[in-house]
Amino acid sequence: MNFTLLVTVLLTAVTLVVAAYVVAKLIGPRSYAKVKGEPYESGIPTRGSSWLPVSVGFYLFAILFLMFDVETVFLYPWAVVVKEFGAAALLSIGFFLVVLVLGLAYAWRKGDLEWK
Repeated sequence: MNFTLLVTVLLTAVTLVVAAYVVAKLIGPRSYAKVKGEPYESGIPTRGSSWLPVSVGFYLFAILFLMFDVETVFLYPWAVVVKEFGAAALLSIGFFLVVLVLGLAYAWRKGDLEWK
């Protein structure tokens, strides 16, 4: 019974995706202008190449931000159920915060948080 339900759901999902793609291709607008292939930057025509080297620091800073931001989001569910679990919840979130602070200290000491 469960296998039949799984196959039914998968087939329905695949059918709906293929149907949506086919309908979009059939009735969607088509425009093959050369302008559509150019990079768009606030309506101003670009000068030179748009493939400029970007410092790795931008990516590292963004990844660190996302990492700590996502980890902080995990504090909300804990705050909702902390009364139900008592000391065990307090110890587990304490360990989580210690690991989070150690990761932040490591990134700080390594110099990854400094804007150069």
